[in-house]
Amino acid sequence: MDLADALPTDWSLWNEEAGRVVMVYRPDVFDSEAFPPPCLPTLYLTKGSRGRRPGRPQPDPDDPWYLTLSLEPDVTADRREFDGREAAMGGAVELADAFADGEVDYRSLYQVPREAYLAKLDELTGREA
Repeated sequence: MDLADALPTDWSLWNEEAGRVVMVYRPDVFDSEAFPPPCLPTLYLTKGSRGRRPGRPQPDPDDPWYLTLSLEPDVTADRREFDGREAAMGGAVELADAFADGEVDYRSLYQVPREAYLAKLDELTGREA
């Protein structure tokens, strides 16, 4: 699967490596000037846990793939798990589509919301607050 072509137009492939893929939502809007840099909505697709301890060798071939939606370092949606890379990439495209279509309830992830940020996400994804 060519992930860059499969992603909805609002998402960009930021980085792709053997064990890690990073996709970002509207980097033209969430560009660190109007919003703090950590507020760039990001999908992380990793072979093995993102929280692996430093010094651990490359992920084990039997490690699953994990997909995580992050709105900020401490604001993430539930992590999804996949058995293989192709299935994980398909899951990433599905989640990116759902996010871009306003189907992800990102407001529920916040304990102390950033109103201007969430209002902009609502506008871009067609959600009503």
